[in-house]
Amino acid sequence: MNFSAFSPKLQSQLAKIGIGQPFDFVLHLPLRYEDETHLYPITDAPVGAQVLVEGEVQSCEVQYKPRKQLIARVADGSGTLVVRLLNFYPSAAKQLTVGKRVRLFGEIRRGFWGDEMVHPKIRVASENAELNESLTPVYPTTAGLPQFLLIKHIALALKTCDLADTLPNSILDPLNLPDFSSSVRLLHNPPPDVPQHQLRERTHPGWQRLKFDELLAQQLSLRMARAARREQNAPIIRPQGELATKLLAALPFELTTAQQKVLAEINRDLAQPHPMQRLLQGDVGSGKTIVAALAACQAIEAGWQVVLMAPTEILAEQHFRKLADWLYPLGLHIAWLTGSLKSKEKKAALADAQAGKSHLIVGTHALFQQDVAFERLALVIVDEQHRFGVAQRLALRGKGNSPHQLMMSATPIPRTLAMSFYADLDISVIDELPPGRTPITTKLISDARRDEVVARIAGKVQEGRQVYWVCPLIEESEALQLQTAVDTHAQLTEELPDIKVGLVHGRLKPAEKAEVMAAFQRNEIQVLVATTVIEVGVDVPNASLMVIEHAERMGLSQLHQLRGRVGRGIHESLCVLLYAGPLGATAKARLKVIYENIDGFEIARQDLQIRGPGELVGMRQSGVAMLRFADLEADADLLDAARETACQLLSTQPDIAIRHLDRWLPGRELLLKV
Repeated sequence: MNFSAFSPKLQSQLAKIGIGQPFDFVLHLPLRYEDETHLYPITDAPVGAQVLVEGEVQSCEVQYKPRKQLIARVADGSGTLVVRLLNFYPSAAKQLTVGKRVRLFGEIRRGFWGDEMVHPKIRVASENAELNESLTPVYPTTAGLPQFLLIKHIALALKTCDLADTLPNSILDPLNLPDFSSSVRLLHNPPPDVPQHQLRERTHPGWQRLKFDELLAQQLSLRMARAARREQNAPIIRPQGELATKLLAALPFELTTAQQKVLAEINRDLAQPHPMQRLLQGDVGSGKTIVAALAACQAIEAGWQVVLMAPTEILAEQHFRKLADWLYPLGLHIAWLTGSLKSKEKKAALADAQAGKSHLIVGTHALFQQDVAFERLALVIVDEQHRFGVAQRLALRGKGNSPHQLMMSATPIPRTLAMSFYADLDISVIDELPPGRTPITTKLISDARRDEVVARIAGKVQEGRQVYWVCPLIEESEALQLQTAVDTHAQLTEELPDIKVGLVHGRLKPAEKAEVMAAFQRNEIQVLVATTVIEVGVDVPNASLMVIEHAERMGLSQLHQLRGRVGRGIHESLCVLLYAGPLGATAKARLKVIYENIDGFEIARQDLQIRGPGELVGMRQSGVAMLRFADLEADADLLDAARETACQLLSTQPDIAIRHLDRWLPGRELLLKV
């Protein structure tokens, strides 16, 4: 198969579904199957199931009332079936010419004029045309890429590509896994006697083999990435402790045991001659920032520069203000670098970073830009790291000589997910909250009781407290989301005439946003209406009530992040989840989880079960290949086996490991750098 012979348009369409070379066709497995191996007499065909029937067209006409539609009648001697096409081209009418013999595949329904098929698959058939010997695959596709074209090229790839096994029987036999060639051929063209539920639920041995291969490739690539990083030379930063001791002495609180433990782990990493690659996990409000600040002190005291990068200006500015309060009194220079800086300020910040005058540089994606240079960069701290793409993190890594990396995340990752997707990272977990954090009560309230919620807000403000009102996430339209926030602000201003109501959203200029947030922090604004821009990076201890509108539209990790904006002071805190009924099954399950749990790790574990790993940690952005076939919860046993096999192969049979990776992750060099 010559992939380069395809037209640019076809190559572009194939790229959209992840096909960029011939072997990708082999691994482009069906979504589902249609059974066209058995022909039913019309009178015996079961209603409500996908079936294949054959007959002669008795009549065919276009009707215009109540709407335009093509109606044909097909008979086979045992009975008659109505064919109804609501959207059709002239070619469909040609297929259904009176007297033609046709095969119809679709679901039979009871209709007003008798049994009917609506929009079946139609093929003209000869008198004794042979039936398919295997189930018909239905592949994932994109607009303009028909099934028949995919079927044609996949069949060619199965004939011309090398399907020889990458793994020896000594690995496969103990796991009861079949060979690769027979597995992949069966999954593309299963015989009709294969149990349908095994194909549908992906429990067939052929599916198990493909899932194991995928998990093994992932584990191999991550372990090789880890080994490759350990070959690199990084600055050796031994703890001196003077700056850290001064900072700790100035703090109005003491570190928790969990914070002390993870800080010791980071300090040990920084003293190694190879780059640290550590993920610091901590629930909302667990105190990750002070740990990052103390790590920065260690690097700065040794004569190096540190960068802290955050995904949004609100979060970056929050970090900048907090770090400035802690580090300026220690005589350190902190620079602020974002895309919204005026030209003169930006030029000064760049010059200070390049000359080494700035000890710590805090910013957003502006830190990636080509004109940003550092004299002695040794530590990169990335907050909410899953929000940054591969190219961005590589660009920042390239600005130092293999700097150490500390990545922080407030989205807790379940153990199975961490073992799979972060096998190349060391993970530290802050698993306790600092003293003084008050528990947050969560209530589920129908939006039909909105007036009661508004009355509760007035009561809280009279007590001297402040309130967040979070507007719904509307993914399809940023403009619609903005309008909702504006309308809600106007409505609450009218309903609470004696209370100052503020508004913050993503379309505000950074300076305007900062001004509103500062007024809220000073209690000049009592109720803050906001879109989800406040999900991270806002710390107002006096805010003790949060109302989240249309909570059923949001994911669990986002609801948990938002809820963590309250409960930061000494006052009892409440989070009200307003929902609009009727609720679907998934929305009910999500709201039940967030109502019953405050532990971020348990919430994340249940989120994994409800939604799968893709959304949970944003793998598309993380730079780690997504799993197409395996399911981390259902296939935990395969993951364990793949992890053990990866270690075994890399230590005893590296040539087999390379061969397996070449099949599953060609061009993996980028992964080894991230």
